[in-house]
This record gives sequence, structure tokens and C-alpha cells, in this order.
Amino acid sequence: MNTAKTVFLMFVLTGLFVLIGGYLGGEQGMIIALGFAFVMNIFSYWFSDKIVLAMYRAKRVEEATAPGLYAIVRRLTQRGGLPMPRVYLIPQAAPNAFATGRNPQHAAVAVTQGLLQMLGEEELEGVIAHELSHVRNRDILIGTIAATLAGAIMILARMAQFAAIFGGGSRNRDRGGGIGLIFVAIFGTIAAILIQMAISRSREYQADASAAKLSGNPRGLARALEALQWSARRVPMQADPATAHMFIVNPFTAKGLLTLFSTHPPIEERIARLARMEQRS
Repeated sequence: MNTAKTVFLMFVLTGLFVLIGGYLGGEQGMIIALGFAFVMNIFSYWFSDKIVLAMYRAKRVEEATAPGLYAIVRRLTQRGGLPMPRVYLIPQAAPNAFATGRNPQHAAVAVTQGLLQMLGEEELEGVIAHELSHVRNRDILIGTIAATLAGAIMILARMAQFAAIFGGGSRNRDRGGGIGLIFVAIFGTIAAILIQMAISRSREYQADASAAKLSGNPRGLARALEALQWSARRVPMQADPATAHMFIVNPFTAKGLLTLFSTHPPIEERIARLARMEQRS
């Protein structure tokens, strides 16, 4: 069900991108938008992992430098039948983690220094199992493409906004003029964010469930999520909002109505689902 939902949302996101391009430039604009999306996705496929790892100054570690972490990653990859990913350490005190790479054969798992210092072995195993589940489910590629398309839609929406301000409305009178351009700018931005959030949220629930099965210990991941939620409110992380969906917990705290736009589902609900899994096992 989650996979079908994700595929549908990806088609909607791509369609929205092409439609906005068509609104701004007619049939030629649609073709340009589609070509632009294709080029960006190819670039993201090959280079997104290197970009995000460099963004967080992540350093690759080997077994000799991080034996405990390395042992957990190796144990879980062997149990899940996955290739051994590259392991990275992020020099930040805020506990968090993410996985990246275009496929299981070219994957990387990155954890912060704070995560290693805060969590015990059982909780750390739950976090690593969650990230490896993203690798196995190929969520990394899906998340990267979704983020790229959403970012491109926002660029087009901003172009529509400038067009409305600087006279584009006269060239789009049959499509609603300046008011139509402003509507496209607002609607396109909101729709792109909501679709990206829907993709990210469904993937997180599935990764939690897969991680509980991989580690054989839903409680370990639940305790880790609880600790990470507590820490996120007290130890701010230096992060880029464009990559927030990659982390196991959102590095930015949201309150009130802002939670509707969060890249992650509520941690309380994630913990409750893991508790139900433990009861059934």
C-alpha cells in the first residue's frame, strides 16, 4: 500500500511540475520543464550522496576507528542480506542519523557524534536498522527525487510570482493574468510541500516497521526515538531544511499547525506503532 501511494504521489509531483511549466510557457514550457526535471533527477541519482555528506562534513570511518558502530552495521547488513554500506561520522552534538546513496550497492549510513554518545547498543541498533531499512526499501532514491522535484516546483512558483509582479500577467491574460500567476505561485508551493511530506511520512512508518523486524527488537527503536525527540528540543542541529526528510527524526522542532508541514510523522505515533508490533510478537 505504501509503495503504491508513493508511486502515485511521485506521478502527481511530476505532473504538477510539468503543468506549472506549461502555464508559464505553454507547450514549450511543458517540454522544457519535463527535460529540466529529467536532468535534475539524473544529477541527483549520481551525486546526491556526495553532496549531502559533504554538506555535513561527514568523515568516513573504518572498523578500527569506530569498532562498536561498525560491528552493529555489519551484523544488521548480514542479517538483512544487504551489502556493507560506507559508514560516516558527522561532527555534531545533536543526536541524529541518515542514510544516502542511489542503491544498496552504493549506500552510506551517517550518524552524528552525539548519537553515539547518547544511545546504548540496543537503541543504536534500532536506529541503524531504521536507516538500513531505508536502503533496502530504496527510500533514499525516492526521497532525493521528491526533494529535487519539490525544489524545482518552488523555483517555477517563484518565477510565476515575479512574472505577475513584472508584467507577466499581460502575456497570460487568457489564463487569468496576474491573479492566475499568483495563484499558481501559492498553490504550486503548498502542493509541492504537502506531496513531499506525504511521501516522507509514509516511508518513515514503513522503515520503522522494517527496522523492528530486522533488529528483532521494536522496543530498542522506540526508546531511541523517545530519546531523540527529547534531545531535539534541547540540542539544536545545524541542518539544511532541504535535507530534513533524510534524518531519522526531524532536526527542526515544529509546534502547533506547523506539524502539518513536518517531514516526519509524530514520534508519539511512531512509538505507539512499535509498541503494538512488540505486543503482537
